[in-house]
Amino acid sequence: MNEDTFNMSVRKFLKKVGVTSQREIEQAVRDAAASGKLKGGALPAKATFTIGGVNLTFDVTGEIETG
Repeated sequence: MNEDTFNMSVRKFLKKVGVTSQREIEQAVRDAAASGKLKGGALPAKATFTIGGVNLTFDVTGEIETG
């Protein structure tokens, strides 16, 4: 395994996850706010990652503050 290639590939994937996730979350929160469904405060969040070929699945949990 080439460590440099692996590291760059992981970083590229995580950048794509971050950009895509931020766009989707922002749109969903804006839509909820526009329709009056958003009360403010913190929203519970959970992302599930699954990596095939190495039998890895894990969750990342947290909160998203809406102010």
